[in-house]
Amino acid sequence: MKADPVRVGILISGRGSNMASLVKASEAPDSPYRVVRVLSNVEDAGGLAIAAVAGIPTWAKSHKGMPRAEFDALLDAELRAADVELIALAGYMRLLSPEFIAGWQGRILNIHPSLLPLYKGLDTHARAIAAGDAEAGCSVHVVTPELDDGPVVAQARVPVLPGDTPDTLAERVLGQEHALYARALADYARSLR
Repeated sequence: MKADPVRVGILISGRGSNMASLVKASEAPDSPYRVVRVLSNVEDAGGLAIAAVAGIPTWAKSHKGMPRAEFDALLDAELRAADVELIALAGYMRLLSPEFIAGWQGRILNIHPSLLPLYKGLDTHARAIAAGDAEAGCSVHVVTPELDDGPVVAQARVPVLPGDTPDTLAERVLGQEHALYARALADYARSLR
């Protein structure tokens, strides 16, 4: 008997390109996960419209002026109300509180645009170019309280080309992110069943 798909909630802050790739992959008949909710800390994030068109319920509220733990408690309540089992951060540009992470321990994945443990945080492409790296890429990792520090579950690599700018490198890495995250989320969801 086939297990029910893992119920995934996706957190976004922007245009939602990684979220869109996860949603598209979830529509395959054999997908081990189903996106049941998309949440954002930016009320007009572009990805919310993509989710709505796909028929996925959305929730958005600005975090501005709210203590981190208070905002995260709202997120937690929304995710639990939707019976979410696994969270995917897809361009969610806000650190989660240790309390939130503890409540979802081992059930939050993130996509990061570097070959972790290299270049945690922001400006990853510029940092890779400045370091003279021959390759860059992206990593899917389990979220822990330390920034971009949890166990890596999948990586994809791209060459750093002569003349690359942070933007040209970011564009090539983003293409890899879309494919990698969908595969990694599916594999991780299967491991939960």
